[in-house]
Amino acid sequence: MSILIVGGDGLEKIKKNLKKVGATDIQHISGRKRGDLTRDLPSNLDMVLILTDYINHQLCGQIKQQAQERGIKTIFSKRSWSHIRHAMEI
Repeated sequence: MSILIVGGDGLEKIKKNLKKVGATDIQHISGRKRGDLTRDLPSNLDMVLILTDYINHQLCGQIKQQAQERGIKTIFSKRSWSHIRHAMEI
């Protein structure tokens, strides 16, 4: 499973837990750089995980729209493994 995480920093524990539940390719966009607003989603994504407490509304809207257009599952969660796991319904 290929996952794009949008928002947040220091995600090593979250990435480790995602690998335990089947993620093989994990990419990350911090949302802090000006260029992040103009990036397109990478190809071959299975899921987009948006960390809502570390992202601005404009980037969140752009990522959400791109994911919907491509039919990619989008999950919104706080930056906490318990919230992410619950949102993923694992």
